[in-house]
Amino acid sequence: MEDSIRAYFRSWIEKDEAAFQRSFSQDAVYSECYGPEYHGLPQLLRWFRDWNARGSVLSWEIKRFLKADRTAVAEWYFRCVFDGVEDGFDGVTIADFDAAGKIQKLSEFQSKAEHCCPYEE
Repeated sequence: MEDSIRAYFRSWIEKDEAAFQRSFSQDAVYSECYGPEYHGLPQLLRWFRDWNARGSVLSWEIKRFLKADRTAVAEWYFRCVFDGVEDGFDGVTIADFDAAGKIQKLSEFQSKAEHCCPYEE
């Protein structure tokens, strides 16, 4: 599962549509951290093409990886340029895999990368 998540992240960095497609089952569901959902491989591929026409992933670094049964959780840092604006944030991916080892359901959650300690003196 960890290799599959790493390959999926790498497909974005390399803009490798074939590797992206290999990551998912035909009926996969993908939920982005800010609301959009994509249902099925055709929608996922359309989103991948559209996003990469406007942006580039600069890095997607896994900080921690957990797995149980057919579920994997990756904590990461993501950096990209989209519509000419560079941005980065921390996040978490929760991925459920089917029996063939393909991603069946993927949900992402975002956190600001800059953290503060409001009670530190």
